[in-house]
Amino acid sequence: MSRTFIPFRRVHMFTKSLTALALLIPVAAFASGMVPAEEVQTAIRDQLSAQGFVVHEIEAEDRGYEVEADKEGLSWEVTLDADFNIIEMEEDDDGSKDSDG
Repeated sequence: MSRTFIPFRRVHMFTKSLTALALLIPVAAFASGMVPAEEVQTAIRDQLSAQGFVVHEIEAEDRGYEVEADKEGLSWEVTLDADFNIIEMEEDDDGSKDSDG
């Protein structure tokens, strides 16, 4: 019977590669501009709707989410952390850039 010998170094490199891949997968979930999972979108819509927002778009951003929404006639860009806490709200004035007066 012959046994296949795999050097320790090769096994160690393979293990390190798998570990690196496992660490990168969650990071990819927060890649900029990606659409989050339906459950996440529903949770964000429910939370912001309860606060009077009408949500138009949700994108995954660096370690959180960016939401375009309207409230009381104004457009807002709302930034949420990974736990859906509002960390920044900014009036979205993109519409005014298109009109030259």
